[in-house]
Amino acid sequence: MRSRDGNRTFSLRLCSVILFNSLALNASEFLISYSYTVKDATLHNETLQISKAMKKCNGTPQNALILESDGKKNLKKIISKNSEEFISYIHKLGLHINHNDTTKNYQHSSSTTLTLKTTCFKVDFNDNFAKISPLK
Repeated sequence: MRSRDGNRTFSLRLCSVILFNSLALNASEFLISYSYTVKDATLHNETLQISKAMKKCNGTPQNALILESDGKKNLKKIISKNSEEFISYIHKLGLHINHNDTTKNYQHSSSTTLTLKTTCFKVDFNDNFAKISPLK
């Protein structure tokens, strides 16, 4: 619609605000934590925990990862289908490393645990993909 002075800027701004807000409502926030333990060069334990955030997370989205979803909105299934890509993405975010070496009776043993502390991720679901971004 035109305003009295012939400009259409107000209605265009209003439509863009409504469109932006409707797209933002499709986003969900999830808390994700990950850890794995290697003992004597063998993977001993691996844990990935995903839960929906109970309250809104603060922060701005960082580098996004886009995974194929085939119209599904179940984040656990999407990540399990694309697990190698997601795990390498988590490694790039930065993991906390805890390493222990012990020697007992001339037997050497080592244990390394890598942990991604619980992090809030913003997830936008679309028909064909899910866009996952950590909030910092």
